[in-house]
Amino acid sequence: MTAYLLRRLLGAFGVIWGVATISFVMVFLMPGDAARMYAGPRAPEETVQRIRELWGLDQPLPVQYVRYLGRAIQGDFGQSTRDRRPVLQAVVERLPATLQLALAGLFVELLFGIPLGVLAALRPGSWIDQLATTIALIGVSLPQFAFGLVALYLFGFVIPIFPLGGYGTVMHLILPALVLGFGGIAFYSRVLRNSVLEVVGEDYVRTARAKGLSPRQVLTGHVLRNALLPVVTLAGLDLALLLGGVVVIEAVFGWPGIGNQAWAAIRNQDTPMIMGTVLFASIAVVFLNLLVDFLYIALDPRVRLTAGK
Repeated sequence: MTAYLLRRLLGAFGVIWGVATISFVMVFLMPGDAARMYAGPRAPEETVQRIRELWGLDQPLPVQYVRYLGRAIQGDFGQSTRDRRPVLQAVVERLPATLQLALAGLFVELLFGIPLGVLAALRPGSWIDQLATTIALIGVSLPQFAFGLVALYLFGFVIPIFPLGGYGTVMHLILPALVLGFGGIAFYSRVLRNSVLEVVGEDYVRTARAKGLSPRQVLTGHVLRNALLPVVTLAGLDLALLLGGVVVIEAVFGWPGIGNQAWAAIRNQDTPMIMGTVLFASIAVVFLNLLVDFLYIALDPRVRLTAGK
């Protein structure tokens, strides 16, 4: 087990290193000059050249790469060329807003997706199953930006229940969370439906029924306990991806999160901010993925035995 955990930890650091390398190369290939963006379009060339020397942009690419990794290991992601603040500070300041939206969106997904998936599995072929299938089809097919704009127009303008945008209150959070979670409702309902149908056919479920347990006891004590394991894994990965910033939702609703900040950095060619945001998102995904793996091992003895081999 210890060897397995060490392998997973080393693999996590390898993924982060790979993401940092790819983002460095992609940003280097982007058109534009970070020193010129920082100094301003009207700054004299001497000033721009001094900034290049100060940041090491006049050095060969391998030297810049090694310096970038060395600073990143120390938590120094550079300085934004737009607002001239440390990138890590800017990302951390936006993290609470993104975390709030991510948790609210995941809550909506699980709140509606789990009951819908269970009902569809208990009554396969019924109108509930057909309704769940229809919702899943709509949720997967409907683009988030289109759904967000329609919801914003209907419930922010035509029927002004929620604010048109902004951040700070529960009313500001409800509509973007519902739009963010709608696609996930469809996804989790389908995953749980298939998982429940698979678990229902297992021998230990038939044994529990033969012992005289009620359908409710069989469902809660045996079926859901095992059928929810894939949902736990997917929810952890989902949260990790959401923590990287939900660019579309945050842009539509004017949510001051990491995704909105990353989109602004791309528009302004703020290369340190782009690289810092990508690296932060990768770290969040990798370590939440590790947490989910450890949680899965703790919940399922079969996985624990397999990992220990």
